Amino acid sequence: MTQDLLAATTAAVREAGARMLARYSPAARQPGLPELLDSLHANDTAVADVLRPALAAVRPQAQWLNDEHGSGPLPDGEWWLIDPVGGNVNAVQGMPDWNIGVSLVSDGQPVLAVLHFPVLDETFTAREGGGAFLDGERVRVSAKTSLAGALAGTGQAQPGHDAGLLARMGTSFTAMSKAALQVRISVPVSQQLAQVAAGRLDLHWQLDNVRSHAAGVLLVREAGGVVTDLDGKPWEPASERYLAAAPGVHAAALDVLAGLGL
Repeated sequence: MTQDLLAATTAAVREAGARMLARYSPAARQPGLPELLDSLHANDTAVADVLRPALAAVRPQAQWLNDEHGSGPLPDGEWWLIDPVGGNVNAVQGMPDWNIGVSLVSDGQPVLAVLHFPVLDETFTAREGGGAFLDGERVRVSAKTSLAGALAGTGQAQPGHDAGLLARMGTSFTAMSKAALQVRISVPVSQQLAQVAAGRLDLHWQLDNVRSHAAGVLLVREAGGVVTDLDGKPWEPASERYLAAAPGVHAAALDVLAGLGL
């Protein structure tokens, strides 16, 4: 993937971010679920209406998929995977931690990623084999070598989990909290993956993988991190669970999670 393609994609994502930022208000509060769901849908539509034509012009041969909660393998070929507003629920409740996320996947592997955080005006980018960057400056995962000083995170890829998955999430949180310095549970997942890439977090694990995480996974990989499933095999879009971590803490974190029978 060329630098020109990345630049054009970044411009499209930042334009969509500006559209969403104009809709966003830190004073927003939703009185109930129906209103919240309406706002989520309206935000996603507004962003997708900018991204779809822009990305079609950038890479017309790539197919389009903005099912942010979709999972499983993709057919061969190129796909734009879109998470129109990562952390949308935060945006409609007036919180600042949300982003616009795009990845280009070729034959099942992410090859280009852009994550833009409009409120912070931070933009993370990556190309396969080309490194990961924050606002043009190269980023690398942390140099931690012990979980004792590690900041860890996990989150929900989508709402409405069954009771069994929620119980496993609780079990994993408890186990990691005993091993790491601090553990947080938050959304969007893409934001946590970007923080791992930047060395601000040391690891992130996920018990429900969705394809739209591909942008964050590529950022971590290109920043020197390790991303595997909980059996230690390389991450795939169809992996059910995964761990993204700095190399110095990946093995220890994997030991914590793999021993839980998740």
